[in-house]
Amino acid sequence: MRFSRLLVIVATAAAMTLPATAQDPSNLPSAPSASLEQQQQRQTPPPQTTAAPAQQEKKPEAPVLESLDPPRKVVQQPVASSGASNPGQSSSQNANAAQQTAAKPGTESASDQLENNPQATIRTQVNEVNVVFTVTDKHNHFVKDLKKDDFRVLDDKKPPQSVRGFSAETNLPLRVGLLIDASNSIRDRFRFEQQASIEFLNQIIRPNRDEAFVLGFDTTPEITQDFTGDAEKLSNGVRMLRPGGGTALYDALYGACRDKLLKTQPGTRRAIILLSDGEDNQSRVTRDDAIEEAQRAEVIVYAISTNVSGVKSRGDKIMEAIASATGGRVFFPFKIEEVSDAFSQIQEELRSQYAISYRPADFLADGKYRTIDIEALNKKYKVRSRRGYFAPKSESESVGGR
Repeated sequence: MRFSRLLVIVATAAAMTLPATAQDPSNLPSAPSASLEQQQQRQTPPPQTTAAPAQQEKKPEAPVLESLDPPRKVVQQPVASSGASNPGQSSSQNANAAQQTAAKPGTESASDQLENNPQATIRTQVNEVNVVFTVTDKHNHFVKDLKKDDFRVLDDKKPPQSVRGFSAETNLPLRVGLLIDASNSIRDRFRFEQQASIEFLNQIIRPNRDEAFVLGFDTTPEITQDFTGDAEKLSNGVRMLRPGGGTALYDALYGACRDKLLKTQPGTRRAIILLSDGEDNQSRVTRDDAIEEAQRAEVIVYAISTNVSGVKSRGDKIMEAIASATGGRVFFPFKIEEVSDAFSQIQEELRSQYAISYRPADFLADGKYRTIDIEALNKKYKVRSRRGYFAPKSESESVGGR
């Protein structure tokens, strides 16, 4: 009799556990950190169990950024500047091939090769600085009709050796990263920010010319939509985000610049639109690391504060520092409805900028930071640009410093 009762108890307990084990994981929260944990759990085989080959090769449902640990220093072999290296040849063979290519008339230049083959890897040491900047009058209206001689440029406090190019850039292809804070601190206004972000992307992204990606971050960053010019895909990427978790703002900015925007082709305008309260409590990299990476990638950061208290917070000041260092600015909507106005101003600014390229005087490929100062000769105008850049390291410096 006791044995029969025991069987009934065991059977009842097993039946009670079935609903829990059959729970659909797709019903769980899809905040970036939660999504990443679910993906890792699905990919990680249980202890003492060998996963089937098909399960081992299963990819995450949404792409995530590469490792956000600071990049390790790796000694690179010299590469001929006239073309991509061939992994199957020695460095001397590559150098000889480069010399033969340069000697042939009508051979494609590096820029031609990149245009004809976007996947080509072309490394070259060019001591030329490109700066995008904005000019406004005392009423904060954009000034769009100035010429090269209307400006004074200082690089590391010295006039450049030569100015190579100047133009009013109103039609360059855009490469935009939309970074949305999905932490618990902005939960109450998250839905409206999603709608404002979707409206912004629909207005600014031109099909077949501009591209954007969507990245949500709380404790970890998650790309819900990679680079695309399809407004509907971008909108879906924004809708996928759910708030929850801590805030790793610096990690998200660092990774977006290094792993996404830095790898885009030259000849495009790179920008990040950051929606956040500016507070960071989870990042592995520092604010200065994130700013440095944005400067290396020549990215302009525009920030929209989600703080609607009317009092400037510590996080607001952090976003001001990031935007100012990269040539962008911060918007402080007093009402949540004003977020759309901030997006409209960013859109206008991206279409109202100048670009100048120059060769610095007394340039040294030593990896040190060099300041940039651009001023309008007419003191009524205000110029906003990134504050500086890090000089590239020569091969000897790179090898000797490791």
